[in-house]
Amino acid sequence: MHNSSVAALPRITTLPDWLRQELRSDHAGETGAVWLYFGIIKYSRDPMLTAFARSHLKTEQQHLKYFETWLSSTDKSVLTPLWRIAGWLLGSLACLGGAAVVYLTIETVETFVIDHYQQQILKLEQQQQYPEVAELLRQFMFDEHHHCQDAVHRHDIEDTWTTRCWRAIVTQGSVLAVNFARRL
Repeated sequence: MHNSSVAALPRITTLPDWLRQELRSDHAGETGAVWLYFGIIKYSRDPMLTAFARSHLKTEQQHLKYFETWLSSTDKSVLTPLWRIAGWLLGSLACLGGAAVVYLTIETVETFVIDHYQQQILKLEQQQQYPEVAELLRQFMFDEHHHCQDAVHRHDIEDTWTTRCWRAIVTQGSVLAVNFARRL
């Protein structure tokens, strides 16, 4: 899957606080993503959507495993149970709207995640620090981009007031989650 291994990454305790906070938020996000797909798999009755979710779940589980292995227990969010519940609820609620709403939700979440990883990568590049961390984040971002594009190609939802509201809710929820996860 990925060229980087956890052994090739710097010890978490040697990283600056800002980066440890970002990685905590990344762990929280990957936790939420895994549980989002669990929610979709549990409640979707659409075989194509379930297959989509199972496929993407595998990648998110691999990302989560990297963070689980690399980060110490003190570098993981104390709100991890909340991120599981939030992911589960988002996946479950999206299923109420049908496959198109689930794909729209995935597109919205992944668009946010791509931007979040990109910001971290740019800061690492600007500071010319930890290229191995930047590379790992770049690989994860590439996977998330694939998920986003896969979702985009599967839905044909009009841009309406309702879809704009749903996107805003999902995006703002993601912003709040990142801000909390960085600190707690």
